[in-house]
Amino acid sequence: MIGVLIVDDHPVVRHGVALMLSTRPAVVVVGTAACADEAVQLAADKRPDVILMDLCMPAGDGTTAIRAILAADSRIAIIALTSFSDRQRILAALDAGAVGYLLKDADPDSLVAAIQAAHRGESPLDPKAAKVLLQDRSAPTPEVHLSAREREVLGLVRDGLTNAGIAAHLGIRERTVKGHLSNVFAALDVTDRTSAALWAHRNLPAD
Repeated sequence: MIGVLIVDDHPVVRHGVALMLSTRPAVVVVGTAACADEAVQLAADKRPDVILMDLCMPAGDGTTAIRAILAADSRIAIIALTSFSDRQRILAALDAGAVGYLLKDADPDSLVAAIQAAHRGESPLDPKAAKVLLQDRSAPTPEVHLSAREREVLGLVRDGLTNAGIAAHLGIRERTVKGHLSNVFAALDVTDRTSAALWAHRNLPAD
């Protein structure tokens, strides 16, 4: 079971998402929070696997809460769940450490799939949010030197595959995938796969 904490300042949203998730066998709601401070406290008390984090709340913003929660427990996967799909908010949430970004109009199946993907170490990104990130292509792509295989691995990270999934897809060992990713992280000057996936969404041509 995947323990989920729901953070939103609107009671209807909190209760609605909690009720929907309660019907799904793969997840269990371990708590709900109405503000950033409460989210930080409940994350420490309940130790959820995944947090659905609203970004705009009257008592503290979601990005601040994301940073505080991850500073205390980096294993938690946080998905921004918001009504806004502007580029600045998306980048702010991902830069704060969110592993994914979903909009509140997502259907229940997509929400559950995103929770499961985040729990597996993947980076679920709403198609509308991905489109926003890809729209600004006027700036030149930063010069980054990657081998053909490293670009292939990076593309699969962008597509949400785990290391094991990449290894199976390419017919190579998972240890080899980790080696390629280490080279990719160094070349992109990033430290995690979410940042690498974000770079790929911005700069790597889709197949």
